[in-house]
Amino acid sequence: MADYYDILGVPRSADEKEIRQAYRRLARQHHPDVNPGDEAAAERFKTINAAYEVLSDADKREKYDRYGDRWEQAEHFDRQRFGQQGNPDFSRFFRGGNFGGGSGGFNFSTGGATLADLLGGLGGFGSDPGGRSERFRPRPADVPVEITLEEADHGTTRLVNLPDGRRLEVKIPAGIADGGRVHIAAGNSAGGEFNLLVTVLPHARFERKGDDLHTTVDVPLVDAVLGGSATVQTLRGQIELTLPPETQNGRRFRLAGQGMARLSDPEQRGNLYAAVNVTLPTNLTDEQRQLFEQLRDAE
Repeated sequence: MADYYDILGVPRSADEKEIRQAYRRLARQHHPDVNPGDEAAAERFKTINAAYEVLSDADKREKYDRYGDRWEQAEHFDRQRFGQQGNPDFSRFFRGGNFGGGSGGFNFSTGGATLADLLGGLGGFGSDPGGRSERFRPRPADVPVEITLEEADHGTTRLVNLPDGRRLEVKIPAGIADGGRVHIAAGNSAGGEFNLLVTVLPHARFERKGDDLHTTVDVPLVDAVLGGSATVQTLRGQIELTLPPETQNGRRFRLAGQGMARLSDPEQRGNLYAAVNVTLPTNLTDEQRQLFEQLRDAE
């Protein structure tokens, strides 16, 4: 299996921002919407997402750095390593101690210390006031889901398969970001809690930065020079943008309140920034060419 760092094209020292930027660049390039019918691109897109899911999560990345492709078995390896190395005093106690005054018995005569004291002295194996082991308390499992940018904006639901075999419909709130987690307390049984790990798929038209969106709008040369209007696509429809005369190529217009819904308050929205892409005319008629020649002579 290819190395996840190589897949994203980043060094092993890359920080979170570098990993996120590399993922977004590759995801836009290989997204199925950009490459319809290209099965190789679709597989590449899945591989990119798998690499990003691991390297964007600090805990998973730490396990991957230690165990590589077998990172998902990290806890098993750690248990094996502890069983082999363990605490030296603890190991000698169980290997060479006299358990029960004879071979094979148990005699925890340790100067008044209880077994819980011994375990507690080995770095986190003791019990909390509720009698539960801190180290072995199960962490909520991550259940990955993918949603579109539109779904992230409006909010959506997913029917997910939980690690314990159950299926549950989960609500994903409006405004959630890529890599966001939705904590679900699905009952009180062991392993009943889990996190929905959300991947927001790249969009062919918009780039998201926080609650703001960025896009481009094509503008004919004549409208850029003389002024006019352009239709801008937003996540929730189309709006008209007024162009002043002599609008330069690349100029950005801020469309207030046309960005993403804010997670903290979905009634509030970020901004949409539309960059002008001036398009040049093609297939000029003789009359149009003469007019451009006259313009060049005038300048």
